[in-house]
Amino acid sequence: MERYGKRILHFGLRMCRHNEDAEDVLQETLLKAYCGLKDVRDPGAVRTWLFRVASNACLMKRRKAKRTREIALEDLRPPGWREGAMAEVADRSVLPQAEAERAQLRGALERALSELPTDYRIVVLLRDVEGLSTQETARALDLGVSAVKMRLHRGRIELRQALAAYQSSPVADAAAEASAP
Repeated sequence: MERYGKRILHFGLRMCRHNEDAEDVLQETLLKAYCGLKDVRDPGAVRTWLFRVASNACLMKRRKAKRTREIALEDLRPPGWREGAMAEVADRSVLPQAEAERAQLRGALERALSELPTDYRIVVLLRDVEGLSTQETARALDLGVSAVKMRLHRGRIELRQALAAYQSSPVADAAAEASAP
């Protein structure tokens, strides 16, 4: 849990797009890990195996997901919110304009990732976000290495195209004008 918990939760959130589903994926992955860790023959392959379990859990969640979803009040809370906690003071060493631009780019990237087809998104997340090798990703998804490379290539192309559209959008133009001297 300490070593892979956050990474699996973030992976689940990016794949499932809902906090509750990502938490369920984490719980299912850890439960299967607890029950099946004794059967893992290669201790060096634990990370790959965990992400395979997590990706399978995500795909099962997506198959079972309802068309309409309810929004829980907990989902509307700001990140890091705790019951009775005071709001944190913003770090003034970061310029607000730069922070806003980073937030806009981060949002555009998250939207672009969420709009990728599932087959491409899962490969991009495992390779580029989680840092698994091509061979580890292939083992985790039970695919051939060439299929992983093809999906990664196509996923990156779609991401580039989506981000190119962001760069030519009015939001990006306004951000560029505001940062110009």
